[in-house]
Amino acid sequence: MSTAASTTPTVDTFISRLYESMQKIPFGRKLFAKALCLKAPYFDTIKPEVITLESGKAEWKIKNRRGIHNHLGTVHAIAMCNLAELCAGTVLEMTIPSHLRWIPKGMEVNYLKKATTDLTGSCVINQTLTAGEVPLLVEVKDTSGEVVFNATIKMWLSEKKQ
Repeated sequence: MSTAASTTPTVDTFISRLYESMQKIPFGRKLFAKALCLKAPYFDTIKPEVITLESGKAEWKIKNRRGIHNHLGTVHAIAMCNLAELCAGTVLEMTIPSHLRWIPKGMEVNYLKKATTDLTGSCVINQTLTAGEVPLLVEVKDTSGEVVFNATIKMWLSEKKQ
């Protein structure tokens, strides 16, 4: 299997253009995350911070704070689902060939351990993207590097209408 970076043509999506332009200014990563949350407002509930965003790889961080806690005082399951969808969606935006579009089709999640620290979500694409269903694995780790949650997000890729 080849890597996305070596087989994917240059990507030209709103997100890829925005991210590239924001890298040239001070606090560009923070501003990019804010702009992304304006485009997709629900992501703002987790206040994400971008760590890595490139063709084939996305990594985002969220802080452990009261606003995303459950009744146990740990990070809420749906906050982790939100982080997972953000990772999968942005890696697709940075990797997908220009003739394709995507939409989430389903998500299977596994809660492996209570999430009691800041969290880092990551998603890697190591295959050539073509039309059809593409499962993307997202892992969410705590600050000790232990996986507390993972998700397989099924994305539907289809040809853009001409």
